[in-house]
Amino acid sequence: MNAVAPTVMPILATPLGVATVPDAVEFNGALCELFARRAATGQGLAPGDPLRIRGSDDLMEWPEAPVRRLASAIAGAIYQFVGGVSEITESQLRACKLEARAWFTLIRSNGRVPATNYPLTAWCAIYCVAAPPPADGRADSGIVRFYESRLSTSFQDASNAVMRIPYSQAHYAWQPAAGQLVIFPGSLTHEVAPLRAAGELVLVTARFRFVGPGQQGLSRW
Repeated sequence: MNAVAPTVMPILATPLGVATVPDAVEFNGALCELFARRAATGQGLAPGDPLRIRGSDDLMEWPEAPVRRLASAIAGAIYQFVGGVSEITESQLRACKLEARAWFTLIRSNGRVPATNYPLTAWCAIYCVAAPPPADGRADSGIVRFYESRLSTSFQDASNAVMRIPYSQAHYAWQPAAGQLVIFPGSLTHEVAPLRAAGELVLVTARFRFVGPGQQGLSRW
């Protein structure tokens, strides 16, 4: 008897989008200078590790031209991403109010961002403004690592230990590169691994949620 070939489909897949901002080279340098000035003065900085400087979460409201260009690029990518993974129509999505909070992070050599996720957040985006050259012998230097948590009680054997994406049970890593952006659900736990290279990794993290017409929305987050 011939075996019946089953239909295989992903049922609990996690969407993750990667995009390149085409004109990033025109404003990334200005962003680095702006963030460095903010870091030097301590203006609006959140307390934390001296190897990881995080700005206040009102970046989307800054008036400087390079910030406005980046904010527009990230928001545009969010709309395209959500439209690609959801059944909501473009007109319905555009009718929603987009709420956003964002901040810059300067990660120095041996600095990191501990594992976290974001409650009250639908989508998260991380944009790389600048990245140092790779560290010799440390492929994980400064990577953004996304943690698989759905299969924590799953028995692992020789058959499922090597499944391919989107069925893999392993964590996923994204290597930041200047001008690139990654988008994922805000509930997905992630971290930035220790930076083992010389120099600074400069990131912008943004949180998003949509408020439908007639909805009140939620309080400040």
